[in-house]
Amino acid sequence: MDSRSAAELGALMTEKLAGFQIAQALHAVARLGIPQALLDGPRTVADLAAGAEVDEHLLGRVLHTLTGQGVFTHQPGGTVAVTELGATLAPGTRGSVYGTALFWMETHYAPFAALIDVLRTGRTASDLVNGMPFVDFLQAHPEHVPALAAAMADVTHGAQSEVLEGYRLPPGTVADIGGADGSVLAALVADEPDRRGWLVDLPAVAATAHEQLATAGLADRVEVLGGDFFESVPSAQVYLLSTVLHDWDDDDALRILGRIRAAAAAGARLVVVEIVLPDGDEPHLGKISDLAMLTMAGGRERTRSEFARLLDRSGFALDRVARSSVSGYSVLEATVRDA
Repeated sequence: MDSRSAAELGALMTEKLAGFQIAQALHAVARLGIPQALLDGPRTVADLAAGAEVDEHLLGRVLHTLTGQGVFTHQPGGTVAVTELGATLAPGTRGSVYGTALFWMETHYAPFAALIDVLRTGRTASDLVNGMPFVDFLQAHPEHVPALAAAMADVTHGAQSEVLEGYRLPPGTVADIGGADGSVLAALVADEPDRRGWLVDLPAVAATAHEQLATAGLADRVEVLGGDFFESVPSAQVYLLSTVLHDWDDDDALRILGRIRAAAAAGARLVVVEIVLPDGDEPHLGKISDLAMLTMAGGRERTRSEFARLLDRSGFALDRVARSSVSGYSVLEATVRDA
């Protein structure tokens, strides 16, 4: 039995219920550039407010609230400093989630209010609130694409970085399916001068990859293809699916994998970078992500056994979980089965 008092339990649950308020406050300071403005050292609230063009006293109250979340600290002389945790709300910092802060709050926040109706109807919150699937919503609102690309880069350079560091793709031409801005592909093959391949994603998303690939020296080795991976993918020896399958339910995931299976060269390898859910009750990033997937896109995170079944049904044999990280991300390797 829980030994905490009724007051302690109530206070803890109240703090959890207030998460929506904290999330909005974190988004506001990220969007206003407050953490970024503090990277060089403490500043007064008046200075920060002037730079952000907001009310000094109101901003001071928001910052004071966020000191209780470990994001900012009060300093001598009436100044405010950003903590190492708070610095992740600035772009380009170690562990940055700046893009995620913008993308989630500006595309996920309002639809999440429809969660009860999602559970009752089986429809996604994007269908219920935006009137269209989430992918269609992003295509109809290209103003959110830069934040999407930044959020994907956050994952690559943050939560995924540990599992990707030092990992080598199997040899051969590579097709990065749903490769977004190219961050993952660049991290994996930039130092392989003989590697050639393709990056495939929706045209508006794929367009964000050119700069990333050029910066990594891959512009002449990786062709960016704007298209629908449900319709066609290039023939390759290695297929990379990084945080793609979790966007889709099993039926759609099987369609993606089936398209890859049909186009794959003989003996092709499949590399899947995804969160692998634990079977137990422990806290895990994937459990939060799974909630977002079921609510917004109708997708899901999966356990190892669920991945194995999905791959088997689509003509692949799961060879191994090549590596896992404390962030919850894993690299799964599979091979096309003989027909």
